[in-house]
Amino acid sequence: MNCGCAEVVTSGLLDLFEARERMIAAGRPVQGRERVTLGDAEGRVLAEAVEAALDLPGVDNSAMDGYALRVAELGPEGLPVVQRIPAGAGVLHLPEGGCARIFTGAPVPLGADAVVPQEKVRLDAEGRVHVDGELPRGANIRRRGEESRAGTRLEAAAIALLASHGIAEVTVHRRVRVALLSTGDELIEPGATRAPGQVFDSNRAMLKALMGQPGVEVLDLGVVLDDPLDLHQALGRARDEADLVVCSGGVSVGEEDHVRPAIERLGGIAFHGVGIKPGKPFALGYLGDSLATGIPLIALPGNPVASLVGWQFLALPLLQGRQGMVPAALERFAVTAGFSRRGPRGRRELLRVVIDWQTGEPVARLAGGQGSHMLSAASQAHGYLLVDADTDVEEGHVYGYCPAAQFGR
Repeated sequence: MNCGCAEVVTSGLLDLFEARERMIAAGRPVQGRERVTLGDAEGRVLAEAVEAALDLPGVDNSAMDGYALRVAELGPEGLPVVQRIPAGAGVLHLPEGGCARIFTGAPVPLGADAVVPQEKVRLDAEGRVHVDGELPRGANIRRRGEESRAGTRLEAAAIALLASHGIAEVTVHRRVRVALLSTGDELIEPGATRAPGQVFDSNRAMLKALMGQPGVEVLDLGVVLDDPLDLHQALGRARDEADLVVCSGGVSVGEEDHVRPAIERLGGIAFHGVGIKPGKPFALGYLGDSLATGIPLIALPGNPVASLVGWQFLALPLLQGRQGMVPAALERFAVTAGFSRRGPRGRRELLRVVIDWQTGEPVARLAGGQGSHMLSAASQAHGYLLVDADTDVEEGHVYGYCPAAQFGR
């Protein structure tokens, strides 16, 4: 079944990163706040800044994932990456002539005077960092003594930090209610007796696990049959009771497509089709008058790996925005391919890979079969090798890599 929506505003296939930016833009925070104790604050998102008696943060830190550097050292030859600084690390000194791979919340190394977001960086074949355009000093650095900002997700260390200031309660965004449904007459629940032609619904179980967090409440609408009335009723309930709708099923157009007409009566579509493999049929729609005022609807492909990729790269940042968070930039760095493979034509391919450190440097190897239905490779993969459209993978060459750990569950 198609989980597309009404009029297609964007024609053709969107680039992955353009589609991601549109998803982020659509993720406006839900209305409503509540006051909770620190004991109930884990995983919740601050709705207002917290004033602290002590310096908070205690050191200058990075406002985003990227590269810390000295602006004066930027040049056409690029900068080698000489350090890697995760959140929670100690304060280091940045050697002259190099830059540091840095992550959100990590302490800015002494000597660095700016952080450039990773999406504004080009990595050459030698892994050197190049920055296009101007970068002002002080960019993307949160200075020592600034307050704890709204939009911060409260994990253990942040809660401990608040407690160290004597803060017992915080104001957080209310939970986001997500309506989840699968479509298709062929789908049955795991555990049921399967007849010929029937398929167990694995996507809904996967998506419920991905959304299992303190700031989310899932409204499980189950499997909805390919019937216009059933679909209209399910989507109408989702519109009335949820802050976000996630629909899993085939997102292609067919004669038995009753989802499209149902959504045409209740809303519309912002874009349909992304230039990635797997995940091409991904769509963003809405229930209501417009995307700006209605309930966002995420339409994921039916193939489970395509659904997983669509969730991680595109749907997750919209959910984070609904929670009141500022979605982090994609963490990407260069790795060497340990295999050769004919590249995709017309789409960027996201290959599921494992990282081999036996040589002392990261080498990407295929995690297994790359079919969009092959969950075994996806479950074993460490992350994704990003291969540009119309580009073959050549063993020994360097490509971009996105670790799966950044997507959480």
